[in-house]
Amino acid sequence: MSDQRIRKTVIVGGGTAGWMTAAALGKVLGPDYGNITLVESDAIGIVGVGEATIPQIKIFNTMLGLDEDRFMRDTKGSFKLGIQFVDWGRKGERYFHPFGPFGVNMEGVSFHAFWLRMNQLGEPHPITDYSLQSVAGENGKFMRPIANAGTSPLGQIAYAFHFDAHLYSKFLRGFAEERGVKRVEGKVTQVHQRAEDGFIQSVELENGDRIEGDLFIDCSGFRGLLIEQTLKAGYEDWTDWLPCDRALAVPCEGVGDITPYTRATAREAGWQWRIPLQHRTGNGYVFSSNHISEDEAAATLLANLDGKPLADPKLLRFVTGRRKKAWVKNCVALGLSSGFLEPLESTSIHLIQSGIAKLLQMFPRKSFEQADIDRFNARTKDEFERVRDFIILHYNATTRDDTPFWDHCRTMQVPPGLAEKYRIFEGYGRVFRENDELFNDTSWFAVMIGQGLKPRSFDPVAECLSEDETRRRLAQIRQAMQASSDHMPNHAQFIAGNCAAETEPM
Repeated sequence: MSDQRIRKTVIVGGGTAGWMTAAALGKVLGPDYGNITLVESDAIGIVGVGEATIPQIKIFNTMLGLDEDRFMRDTKGSFKLGIQFVDWGRKGERYFHPFGPFGVNMEGVSFHAFWLRMNQLGEPHPITDYSLQSVAGENGKFMRPIANAGTSPLGQIAYAFHFDAHLYSKFLRGFAEERGVKRVEGKVTQVHQRAEDGFIQSVELENGDRIEGDLFIDCSGFRGLLIEQTLKAGYEDWTDWLPCDRALAVPCEGVGDITPYTRATAREAGWQWRIPLQHRTGNGYVFSSNHISEDEAAATLLANLDGKPLADPKLLRFVTGRRKKAWVKNCVALGLSSGFLEPLESTSIHLIQSGIAKLLQMFPRKSFEQADIDRFNARTKDEFERVRDFIILHYNATTRDDTPFWDHCRTMQVPPGLAEKYRIFEGYGRVFRENDELFNDTSWFAVMIGQGLKPRSFDPVAECLSEDETRRRLAQIRQAMQASSDHMPNHAQFIAGNCAAETEPM
């Protein structure tokens, strides 16, 4: 039997997707799989605005064996305990979507059920009082979990990161090149396919050089140079549900304390992000061009910055949706080339990470088993759709009717999966995690309650405890969360003592 092992892997495109892929393959596959080559052109800009993450990125960093403090220093990062949403359910209101659970399950029943019971009896405490990440986030506190902390909330602190996307790519490039990944500078001008089956054989650069490969990974961004322009995978457009099709991004000077959370503020025709880093704050306005002009959006964004802008706003155009097939023949699309979901819940980098994980789980030989390709595509489709439905929830579960944009979002028909989530929640406030979907019951509950949805009743099993006992236990949990937050240091102090970036010379 001839050697069927993949010997030449070609990654087309750099940026976050390209260098995450290169770092992971370089680490896991090593020299036994021959050459890993990444082709990128300095002349082609990268999007590079996805600076907020979710806790799953720690799995990726651990797999690479990264030193977290060095990683944070090199990317000028800060820590993230969740996302604060402003003006979404109705103007003037805000809520927090935390990492980590609310309270603790009691008597084998979800904590949400006990909170709903007390809430419907008139208890005034919001659900966020029972989340350490929410309490600590609002108070500007952060620390890593304490080992051997027993049942203390301080032993279970889930967190993620904010970082400079350009510095992250640079950091991963160094990591990948140390493990044998070869970078080739150049712009791909032509893609050559095998005559007999249409598999990609090589990519040709402007200077005429050809780079051959067994496996090609498309990280070329929205263009989908390989997966779409060459292999015609097709694209499923989700604009009817997610009408935003533009984003303006601009950094500004950091002002005040570095908050340990991302902020998403609803605007007249979309929403604005705020991501604090050690050296600046990242900002952007995701909007619908059918409801506001680019000039008006830029004026709104610049009028709502914390500090002085450090550049002109950068415009991105996109179509929300996904590639109908993310793996075609010997080409796998990762990152923006596989689809785009706006960064409302910081899922962009996670979807790259998840795609890499699935590729490694189903890594091919040169024979490329179609059953594995089909499974990869089915799982990618399912993951994109479930994240899509979670993002639609933020727009649709609102009372806002003050602009045509919000009136459209509030009244639109939602996908069947989200409609079913609504129906189940409306009765007893129950939320179920489907298979291995990204967002768990805590995330769905946080956003549904935060946006103003109210179930008719609560899980009847929550009546296994008396009202007085339930009230007593909830008071204990609130006190534990507050005491734990009080024990934590200020976020900026934690960074200064552990992972402060070097200040740049004047």
